[in-house]
Amino acid sequence: KMAEKQEEPSNAQNGEPDNAEEGEGKKKKVKREDLPPFEIVTGERLPAIFFKFQFRNVEYSSGRNKTFLCYVVETQGKEPVTSRGYLEDEHAAAHAEMAFFNTILPTCQPGARHDVTWYVSSSPCVTCAQRICEALRKNKGLRLTIMVGRLFMWEEPEMQAALRSMKEAGCKLRIMKPQDFEYVWKNFVEQEEGEEAKAFVPWEDIQENFQYYEEKLAEIL
Repeated sequence: KMAEKQEEPSNAQNGEPDNAEEGEGKKKKVKREDLPPFEIVTGERLPAIFFKFQFRNVEYSSGRNKTFLCYVVETQGKEPVTSRGYLEDEHAAAHAEMAFFNTILPTCQPGARHDVTWYVSSSPCVTCAQRICEALRKNKGLRLTIMVGRLFMWEEPEMQAALRSMKEAGCKLRIMKPQDFEYVWKNFVEQEEGEEAKAFVPWEDIQENFQYYEEKLAEIL
């Protein structure tokens, strides 16, 4: 077992200010302008603080209850096109994986071959895994590789079965190596305007945790 302390996110990591004095007024504002239940956040680059907290490949994902999905779509049509961006869900009805199939893929050239790579903070839930399998079976031109930071509820038998079914449907599942986290940092994380791009700083157990999850995934698959 990895020795990992339970880690609660600070307000700032959830997108709220850490300053307690600002608390009340800000909290009310957040409540009133609360996102609707089907809200999916899309964009090209995510805030660095979200990346550092949500993508961290720890074993206990306390407070990490969103899915962040960075995608690269390479369309092999008459004119090859590469598109990229990220999706973040509010964990209500629509998860980021579902949102990709509902909102991003339909905008790509129909009938063309799409090589899709996802870099996801944690592996899909059972329902999303089923949706991924359906999409791969229906769309013969879709090739999907999913790079995951952590395995979600991997001890659960139904979750293990879902991961195996994704592999059987043709999805390539991989655990993110330190180099993959660095790639996401460079390509999907906001850098401060006017500053030199900051180098990726690996966290303490990044390599150990990668090996831990890689062994678990190999056992499951």
